[in-house]
Amino acid sequence: MILKPDEKDNGKKNFYAVSQGINASLTEELAKQNLKPSMQPMEKFDEAELNRRGFLKTTLAAGAVLPVSAAVYFGYGAMEGKPVKAALIGAGDEGGVLLGEHNPAYIEFIACCDIRPSNKKRIIEGDPKVPLRKGFVLKYGREQADKIASSHMYDDYKEMLDKEKEIEAVVIALPLHLHAPVAIECMKRGKHVLCEKLMARTITACKDMIKTARETGKILSIGHQRHYSMLYAHALDIIKSGTLGDVKHIRALWHRNFTWDADVPKDPPPGITLPKFRDGWFPPPTKDDYEALKDSFSKYDYKSFEELIRWRLYNRTGGGLMAELGSHQLDACSIFLGKVKPLAVTGVGTHSFFGILGKNQNRNDRSIDDHVFTMFEFPGKNHPKGANKGTDEHDVVVVTYSSISTNGLEPYGETVMGSRGTMLVEGEKDVYVYKEPQPGGGAGGKGTAVSIAKAGDGKPVMAAASTWGGPAAAAVSSSVSGSDGPPVSRGYKEEMEDFAVCIRKWDGKIGYNQKDGKFEQRLPRCHGEVAMADAILALTANLSMGKRQRIEFDPAWFDYTKSDVPDKDVNLEG
Repeated sequence: MILKPDEKDNGKKNFYAVSQGINASLTEELAKQNLKPSMQPMEKFDEAELNRRGFLKTTLAAGAVLPVSAAVYFGYGAMEGKPVKAALIGAGDEGGVLLGEHNPAYIEFIACCDIRPSNKKRIIEGDPKVPLRKGFVLKYGREQADKIASSHMYDDYKEMLDKEKEIEAVVIALPLHLHAPVAIECMKRGKHVLCEKLMARTITACKDMIKTARETGKILSIGHQRHYSMLYAHALDIIKSGTLGDVKHIRALWHRNFTWDADVPKDPPPGITLPKFRDGWFPPPTKDDYEALKDSFSKYDYKSFEELIRWRLYNRTGGGLMAELGSHQLDACSIFLGKVKPLAVTGVGTHSFFGILGKNQNRNDRSIDDHVFTMFEFPGKNHPKGANKGTDEHDVVVVTYSSISTNGLEPYGETVMGSRGTMLVEGEKDVYVYKEPQPGGGAGGKGTAVSIAKAGDGKPVMAAASTWGGPAAAAVSSSVSGSDGPPVSRGYKEEMEDFAVCIRKWDGKIGYNQKDGKFEQRLPRCHGEVAMADAILALTANLSMGKRQRIEFDPAWFDYTKSDVPDKDVNLEG
C-alpha cells in the first residue's frame, strides 16, 4: 500500500493512541480486582505478561513518559552473573549483524570461525555500508579485536571447540544447508546453540535438531527476531484486543528490484561468472576468497567456488526466497494469528527474469525462483482448529505473500485487514493504524484520527478523535519508535539477551521436562518447536510452487517425535 506523508503521520499517531488505550484497558482490569501483577492467576497471564502489565499500570497511572524496556516486556529481566562466553560460527552478512547487535553485558564473544578471508576482515573491522554490522573493533575496542583476529579466529569450528575450552554457547550464522549438522555437533559437544533462521534445509533436519537438544539438555534457539520486536509486540496487542475487528486477510510482501546493471570488478579472478545485474545474492568474487578457497571448496561441502559464495541461489544449499525472506513474514503473520497451525498453501514460483542454472544464460543464473506468490489458509478463531476451537469450518483467514525481483516500490511489511480497521507494519520500523469508515458517512480512512473507546460489552473499539495521545501515548511511542529515542530495535539484541539469561538460569537436569503441558523452566521465545513450524510453512510453500498444486498441512509434520515430513522425497539438486 502506498501512503502519502500526511497519511503516514496520521496512521502512526493512531497506532500510538490505540496502543495507549489498549494498555490502559488491560491495566484497568488489574486495578479493578485490586490485584498486584504477582497475584494474578498464572493460567490467565504468563510471567512476561504479568511483568509488562504491572509495569504499564504504574507508568500509565502516573502519566509517566517512560519506554517499556524489552527485558520487562518479554519477561527475561537483567543478566544475573557474568556474560555467557560464546563463539560466532559464520561471520558473513547475518553473523555481522548478530555480532553488531549483541549486548556485551549478556554475551561475550571470545572466538570466531569463518572460511572466507573477506568475512574475517569485515567481522573485525565492521562494515561501513551497513551500520548494524559494527565489527569487533567497535564493540570491544581495537586491542581486543586484534587479539581475536590473531589468536581466536578459525577456519574449522571443530578445532575451535577443541581449543577454546571456555565456550559455553555458539551463535551460528552459516549457509542454510549447514545449520543442522553444525548445530547438532555443537550441542553434542555440550554447547547451547542460537542458530540463524531458517532452522534447517529439511524438516527431517529440524526434527533431528530438536531431538539432539532434548537428548543433550542444551538450549536450542532459532533467530526469528520478530519474536523480540517491541514494534511487533505492540502490533500484536492491538490485534488481540479485537480493535481491528474480525481479521480475515493479511497481505505480506518483500519486493526488490535487481534489474540494474552490475558494477563489474576490473580485475576479477579467472573462470568465475561475473554478475550481469546488481544483485546482493550474486556477489562478485574477491581475490582473497578465490585464492583461499578455489581448490578447497569441496572440503566445506560445496560443489564449486561459485556455490560457496552464492549459496542462496542453489536449491541444495539455500531455500530460496521463501526461506530467506518469506519465513520472516510468515512468522510474523503466524504470530498475529496466535501461532495456530496453517491448513493449506497454494503457490506459484517463476524464473521470470534471471537465468536458469545450467543453461549458461549469463543472467545471474540460479536454480531458485526469482518471483514467488503464495496463499496460505489459516484457521479463523471459530474454526475447529482455531483459537476458540469452534465449529465453523468456513472461518478461514487467508495470508498472501509475494516476493519479486523486478520492482521495489512498496516497502517490505505486512498489512492486517480487519472488519473495523487496518494495520500496516512497514519495514520493521513503523506501524500505521486506520479506522474503517462506518455506513452513512461515519469517520474513517487514512485521514481520520482515532482514540480508544469502550463498546457496550466493555471491549476496546476505535473511535474518531480530534487529538492524539498524551503522556502515555508518548511512552508507547518512545518504546517502539525512533522518533523520541534510539532507532527501533529489530529484535536481534533482545533475542540474544534472552538466550543468555536462559543459559544462566538453565538446569540441565530439568532440561525440557514439562508439567501440565508447560515447560518447567524458561526457554527462548523461538525455541526449536516454534521455529520448526516456520520452516514447515516456508519449505511446504516451495513444494507447492514446484508441483503447482494446493498442499494441505499434516499435523504430524509439526510433531518432532514423528517421522512424517512434507519434503521426504524432494530432490534438492534440482
